[in-house]
Amino acid sequence: MRKTATGTVTATACLLAAALLTGCGGAAEEGKDGGNAGREPSAAPSQPGKQDTSGPAAGGASHEVTIEVRGEGRTMVMWTLDESKTETVTLPWKRTATIAPRGAEKEVGRLVIVTPGTVQGADGMLTAASCTITVDGKKVADNGGGKIPKPCSYKLK
Repeated sequence: MRKTATGTVTATACLLAAALLTGCGGAAEEGKDGGNAGREPSAAPSQPGKQDTSGPAAGGASHEVTIEVRGEGRTMVMWTLDESKTETVTLPWKRTATIAPRGAEKEVGRLVIVTPGTVQGADGMLTAASCTITVDGKKVADNGGGKIPKPCSYKLK
């Protein structure tokens, strides 16, 4: 029997999907989830892992949204912006789209998310890559430079 890389790719995809699902759940206690678990914290976006839903995306107009993953090498990235996709990319990587919430999205919001894969840290250990989301030039979500092992997410309204 011949061993192929398909099992590794499938396992990696499953792990990323699990990370995505874990990142979308709520935390048992306020402040224990880094602010990226789908709730709308009131913390300033300059704090790692926090998101701000009161800023530039308020009002339902078109917005320029940029998702970015930093690091070196290649990693798998799952993202939802103007479309949802999973791909292996060379870092640093970013994608920008102009998004205008429509219909119910104006009330409930539209989820923008980027789930970075792992990169090799300075100590040789694998760690989550750094991710950020920027709306109209203002950083609204990040994972603390990869220190918070959750996806970056933002509810665009």
